[in-house]
Amino acid sequence: MNIFPAIDLVGGKVVRLFKGDYAQMTVYNEDPLAVAKDFEAAGAKFIHLVDLEAAKSGVPQNLATIQKIVENTDLFVEVGGGIRNMEIAKAYLSIGVDRIILGTAAVEDPAFLEAALAEFGEKVAVGVDLKDGYVAIKGWTEKSDCSADAFFARMEALGVQTVICTDISKDGAMQGTNRTLYETLSKKFSIDLIASGGVSSMEDIEALRAMDLYGAIIGKAYYVGAIDLKQAIEVAK
Repeated sequence: MNIFPAIDLVGGKVVRLFKGDYAQMTVYNEDPLAVAKDFEAAGAKFIHLVDLEAAKSGVPQNLATIQKIVENTDLFVEVGGGIRNMEIAKAYLSIGVDRIILGTAAVEDPAFLEAALAEFGEKVAVGVDLKDGYVAIKGWTEKSDCSADAFFARMEALGVQTVICTDISKDGAMQGTNRTLYETLSKKFSIDLIASGGVSSMEDIEALRAMDLYGAIIGKAYYVGAIDLKQAIEVAK
């Protein structure tokens, strides 16, 4: 299993939200590149970046910061947050981003998702945020009427290779991840599944690795010192 340490960006700074609430934001570092280099020094091969401002507005706000990380590390860089048209998708891939993550757009604009898959193939991942078993959209502010199962079945049929799945109720809460959810999804669908939200202990890492998941995202647990990244990478192997 691969470990994806995460950086959420607002105003070029490293931040975390509590349960997706923009009003409950903590700034952890003013220098995202320094944090990315710390990840690399701990043995990370991947990094998960989210432009939280773009997730809300649909307009990239942290492109220069992301480009700096791409150019100054050897990390595999995946980026999400507000990628809702081909122009933005191309803008990220043109600066060397390895994989783009489509979220709200994958739910609301199937034509764009299909066009992106046709043009960029495995460089496109889909990020799905679940609230009470249903897909949430628009930076977690709205719940759609699409169930998790229906969504995953559709993604598999379209040929999506990688899905990042977040349980909003667990995100940033430091109460453990939703193991039952990931186990169920990994057994039902043959998609590279990345668990996100609430991965807050070595027990979580061990449990997810035992499911043979493709990856797990570590966010707040790293910043508050609950998970040692170097150790997590070793355990995930």
